[in-house]
Amino acid sequence: MNFVATAALTLALVLAGALLATAGEEKKADFLFVQSAKSMSFDPAANKLTLENVSPVTLFFTDRPERVAGNMKTAAFLPFWNEGKDSFKSDPPNADVSIVDGETLTQTVVELTDPVLDGDNLSYTVKLIKGEMPSAGTDVAVFIDIIGRPLTPLSYAGVARRNFRRAVLY
Repeated sequence: MNFVATAALTLALVLAGALLATAGEEKKADFLFVQSAKSMSFDPAANKLTLENVSPVTLFFTDRPERVAGNMKTAAFLPFWNEGKDSFKSDPPNADVSIVDGETLTQTVVELTDPVLDGDNLSYTVKLIKGEMPSAGTDVAVFIDIIGRPLTPLSYAGVARRNFRRAVLY
């Protein structure tokens, strides 16, 4: 599909989503996200978690009644921290960092802030909530907690999420 056709399709989806959202009651969905990486490192002095060789795709899904699932480019996920009044910056999400290093499973609960994507490394400043973070590990999955946001036409994240509900975006 060429760029013009892709842009037209995206605009049509945004407009259709906006019309649907304003036609009835304001809908709200609880979105969860999953990021995976081949390895990770943790700097306790800076509280910096780095997902190394992070997947270029972040998975998302909702629970009942919406049952929406899909994926988006990890780079497209980062604006949820800074853009719009309902951003993650106003309410940082918790996450379970699950590390399967050989035969050892480590799970640590953290609060995520300040994501930075540098090539195929994604760093977060973290606040430890439960457990201990190892200094390094392999086979990492980060399960990012529910964030419920209205799906309104005035919400950047809401508009973006509506688009993700309807298509796999790259």
